[in-house]
Amino acid sequence: MPASPRPPGALHLDDVARLRCPESHGPLSFEGQAPGGWLREGRLVRADGGPPWPVRRGLPWLYRDAQVRGTDRLMRHIYDRLPRLHDPVVKYTLPVFQSGGTEAELRDGYMRRLELAALRPRPDGAHVRILEVSVGAGANIGLLYRDLPPGLQVELWGLDLSAGMIAVARRKLRRQPGHHVRLVAGDAHRLPFPDGCFDRAFHVGGIGGFHDPAAALAELGRVAVPGSPIVVVDERLDPSRSHRLGHRLAFRAITFYDDDPRAPTDELPAAALDVRDEQVSRFYYCLTWRMPAPSAG
Repeated sequence: MPASPRPPGALHLDDVARLRCPESHGPLSFEGQAPGGWLREGRLVRADGGPPWPVRRGLPWLYRDAQVRGTDRLMRHIYDRLPRLHDPVVKYTLPVFQSGGTEAELRDGYMRRLELAALRPRPDGAHVRILEVSVGAGANIGLLYRDLPPGLQVELWGLDLSAGMIAVARRKLRRQPGHHVRLVAGDAHRLPFPDGCFDRAFHVGGIGGFHDPAAALAELGRVAVPGSPIVVVDERLDPSRSHRLGHRLAFRAITFYDDDPRAPTDELPAAALDVRDEQVSRFYYCLTWRMPAPSAG
């Protein structure tokens, strides 16, 4: 019997070794249906015997709904209700609101900060790993494949709190069979991965709505390989430019959930190095930094 085709965004049994319980930080094992080795239905079992994490239709659910509160719950509700509108709204309204500057120019601006062309095979022979926190509808997946060095063996991982957005991303992956991405339902404040697991880690367009940005930034720093660039992008009205009333009203409309849209430089981990706070369009900043290697002592 031929192996079952991979469901879009599904994890393989081998990928479970890259997961950690977001509560205990211990390893997980899978129990359930995995036709062809691809996780389908079941649960991820904790080594400490605590409550397991469900896997439904190939998607691991690695957060507790009771822990989603405040602006996190509000934004998840919005994204779950209107997931298919997100990408078209960004593509067609952003240039109008900003009086110029396309979505492609914005995305190219922060993709350069990831330094993907500098990636090389890992010395241990394992695949290079890239994580996008708040992967949304997967708008950056094609750009990652575009900018990666040819022939490099890469695992792309995407995590999001919104089931609606993940569903849209999975539909896109169904039309792009060469894009082998692992998708996980999870909370940016408690990433379900081990320390130093990812050669690149980034987040676009949501940290201003997180209830604890400092915790999410710390988690990005924890799971990134020391010395690798970590990139965060979100809304901020360009402080170096003048803005008409229309710009300010449009910006206020898209940042209704945040009283003070800004780059969270003061909430970065204390050990953050090479911090760069740049404006990549009228409405968006790009914050880049690196974490040092652990001290030998």
